[in-house]
Amino acid sequence: MKVLAIDSSSIVAGVAVLDDEQLLYETYHHHKRNHSEILMPLVEEALLSSGIHLSDLDLFAVSGGPGSFTGLRIGISTVKGLAQAVDKPVVSVPTLDALAWNVLCLNGLICPVMDARREQVYTSLYRRKEKECTRLMPYSALPVIRLAEQLADYNEPVFFVGDGLWAHRAKLEEILKDSAFFAPGYLACQRASTIAWLGRREAMAGNAIHYRDLKPFYLRQSQAEQKRKQQAEK
Repeated sequence: MKVLAIDSSSIVAGVAVLDDEQLLYETYHHHKRNHSEILMPLVEEALLSSGIHLSDLDLFAVSGGPGSFTGLRIGISTVKGLAQAVDKPVVSVPTLDALAWNVLCLNGLICPVMDARREQVYTSLYRRKEKECTRLMPYSALPVIRLAEQLADYNEPVFFVGDGLWAHRAKLEEILKDSAFFAPGYLACQRASTIAWLGRREAMAGNAIHYRDLKPFYLRQSQAEQKRKQQAEK
C-alpha cells in the first residue's frame, strides 16, 4: 500500500510517502512560511523524489485535528483535491494520537500538548505499553494549569510531546516537578511519517473514508466564530 501523508496542523508543514512499512520520503518544515504557499510544492517534490506518480498511490492520510484552524483547512483541502483527482480513499488521523505515537519505545504516560494560545493546550493522555498506545482521556482544550493538576493525580512520570512544550514547559515543571519529562526537539512536533504509518494502519483495519466525508476536527470554535456568537447573544 502506497500512502501519501500531509500534516499542516501547526507551524510545522510535513509530507511523507510510505510504501507498505518502508518510508520512502519525508520533508519537515518548521518555520513561519504560509502552508498554502509551500504544501503543494512539497507534495510534488515528495512524489518526484520517491519515483511515484499520483495515480500510483493507494491512500491519502492527513492530520485531521485539533490544531491551527487555517492549517487544518489547508491540509484537508489539499488531500481532498488530490484524492478526488485519482479517486482514492483517505484517512484522517487525530493530531494528538500521532504525537503520542512519535514516542514509540517509551512505556508509561505520554501527554501531547499543542499550544492553543490564551494559556490553553489541546491535549489528551496516553499509556504506552509495548506495541500499543491507549488513550486514557478525551481530546480536550484545557488551561495548562488544570491539565497539570489532573496529571499530578496519577502520581507517576509523564512524558510530554508537542509544540506546546516551548510555551508551557515552565508551568508544567512548576506543578509536576520531577515527574515531568520532555521530548527532544526532533520528536516534539508532528511528523508526516507518523500520519502515514497510522493512516495505513487505519486503512488496513477498514477505516478509510471517501474524500467527500473528510472534515477537520476542531475542539473549539475559532476566535471569529466565538466573537460572532458573543455578538449574537447581546
